[in-house]
Amino acid sequence: EQQEKIAAEQAKLNPQAAPAAPGAAPGITVAGVVPRDQALTTSPRVKIDTPDVDGSINLKGAAFDDLKLKKYRETVNPASPEIVLLQPSGTQNAYFVEHLLVPAAGSAVKVPTPDTVWTAPAGAVLGAGAPVTLTWDNGEGVVFKREIAIDDQYVFSVKQSVENKSQTAFSLSPYARIQRQDTPLVAGWFVFFEGMLGVHDGELSEVTYSDVAEPNGAVTKESLGGWLGFTDKYWSAALIPDAQTRVTNNYRYAKLNGRDIYQTEYQGTVPVTITPGASHIFADHVFTGAKNVKTIYDVGQKHTLDKFDLMIDWGWFPFLTKPMYWLLDFLKSIVGNFGVAILLATVLVKLAVFPLANKSYASMSKMKKLQPEMERLKAQYPDDKLKMQQELMEMYKKEKVSPVSGCLPVLVQIPIFFALYKVILTSLELRHAPFFGWIQDLSAPDPTSLFNLFGLLPFSVPQFLLIGVWPLLMGITMWVQMRLNPAPADPVQASLFNWMPVIFTFTLGGFPAGLVIYWAWSNFLSIIQQSYIMKKNGVDVDILGNIRDSLPFLKKKEPAVAAAPAAAEKKKGG
Repeated sequence: EQQEKIAAEQAKLNPQAAPAAPGAAPGITVAGVVPRDQALTTSPRVKIDTPDVDGSINLKGAAFDDLKLKKYRETVNPASPEIVLLQPSGTQNAYFVEHLLVPAAGSAVKVPTPDTVWTAPAGAVLGAGAPVTLTWDNGEGVVFKREIAIDDQYVFSVKQSVENKSQTAFSLSPYARIQRQDTPLVAGWFVFFEGMLGVHDGELSEVTYSDVAEPNGAVTKESLGGWLGFTDKYWSAALIPDAQTRVTNNYRYAKLNGRDIYQTEYQGTVPVTITPGASHIFADHVFTGAKNVKTIYDVGQKHTLDKFDLMIDWGWFPFLTKPMYWLLDFLKSIVGNFGVAILLATVLVKLAVFPLANKSYASMSKMKKLQPEMERLKAQYPDDKLKMQQELMEMYKKEKVSPVSGCLPVLVQIPIFFALYKVILTSLELRHAPFFGWIQDLSAPDPTSLFNLFGLLPFSVPQFLLIGVWPLLMGITMWVQMRLNPAPADPVQASLFNWMPVIFTFTLGGFPAGLVIYWAWSNFLSIIQQSYIMKKNGVDVDILGNIRDSLPFLKKKEPAVAAAPAAAEKKKGG
């Protein structure tokens, strides 16, 4: 019964046209996990060595199952291990790519399987500009060759040639798959997608790990060419079938011996017949590498891939996110530091919205000058709110001010903030990008904390208490900016204004440092801009006085004797 269950689960991962094909999940035969180093020694291999990647091709099945990214490390320490992308089957979090040729119904030709051991030239090394050709003879007059090459953009090209020296014609379909064993650990951020994805006839498919694991969660799409695979936050692997080949694409899930198996695959829809004495080449490509924006765009253009840029999740508002990325990238190319680029981009954004902000702050300044008149109307109509509102509207109209004008700069900056947030959080280029001092990774939170005196005390603090220097500067600048305006008369509003910077400080403490630096710098520029406009419009900038009035323990108290003359006058009048 157990064997029947395993066979049923394996059948879910087999090529559609050959449900009995072997090797649906090679290496998954026992519940245990094979160490990576051990798995790499169980079969012969061909070394991969380029300026961008290193690893090896497994000659058993000719699988791409050992690939590391030379230019990317696990931590900011340059001596830390390289990022491991592909891993052999049977290891923890195995991740590999395989190619097969599937016989059509009625074709009895013997084809290579995931267990087939291919032959490679002695001492062969796959490198940039140095392809490797693997061979296998089925012993029945059919010779299979697989030429593998790799370029400088993480793209493998695979040409499977079939030479029919037998006396019988047969038909084959190209098949390729990417398989992941064990559920991948995702970052958990809702702002970008991690999972299985592809583009089929212009339509983007995004399939989460939880969705495909549901009963009947498998997804099937037909397309001419296209692409499909897996995407993580910074890395991805994608199958790229021949652009002129009609294929059936599948997103599958199975559970074998307690391990979750996820698979994306394609299979040629129309088998190719190879007659005696003829040969045929099945060609495709595989992308396995880092989601560098320029690389992704170049690969998409070079191989004429529809919407390959969607490998990078630009979010719901790409018309804001993409320009923000290109602006930061351009500024970084000039100054050489993404942190400085963020500061300069903030200045440019401020300049772009300056006319609106200038008009808004000017209107706010006029509102402050009308404060005494507003207080007079409140006193004049204490019990007639409708009349008071009518008088206020007339005054606003006469003085040409708007009570909602102060919201406009904030409303304009909100989408800009989220565009920058998206870029910093998802762009590989900002991963491990340093600023100055203790900020060595703009995509990670400020590592310091107020609660251990920024590292002076010898103990670590919980994640939610990582309120570093930059979050504090952000909170302070926000609080000072709010003190440019007098404290609200309503005690509830006044309390809310006092606590809002504290809430934002704790909320943004766990955000990427680059985003917090942007917000703090933006607040500082806003303080200067608003103070200038207020003085220009004759409004007193009394920050210290407003700070005093906003804090109950600093607020001035009226002398008790001040009420005596009024009380005496009232008594005399009585």
